[in-house]
Amino acid sequence: MQSAKEKLSNMACAAKENVNIYKAKAEEKVEKATAKTEEQREIASDVRKAKEAKAEMELHEAKAEYAAEKLTASAKKSHVIHGQNDPAVGDRHDHDGARLHKITVPAYPLGVNGTHKFPLQ
Repeated sequence: MQSAKEKLSNMACAAKENVNIYKAKAEEKVEKATAKTEEQREIASDVRKAKEAKAEMELHEAKAEYAAEKLTASAKKSHVIHGQNDPAVGDRHDHDGARLHKITVPAYPLGVNGTHKFPLQ
């Protein structure tokens, strides 16, 4: 669900970027039409390019923000789901607080060479 939310947010940001680009192009046409010198036309073109770059930067910032939110949300979920705070699965320490060893518990029964052997029925 989080991926769908991120995709919709990215699509909305892309649409907003396109609107800003079209506005910049329309403003450039108006300024070029009213410009009296070649320098004014070049300035209008430069202003349009700056506005397009700003719109693209905002799009990338928004995408990065949504991706960060997704990572933060998934990190919170995985921390709770995998039981990393469970002392039976975590690190063991002696009475001085020194780390002894990591306890690993398989999630499934192991057979010969890592394959499952089931009895015939």
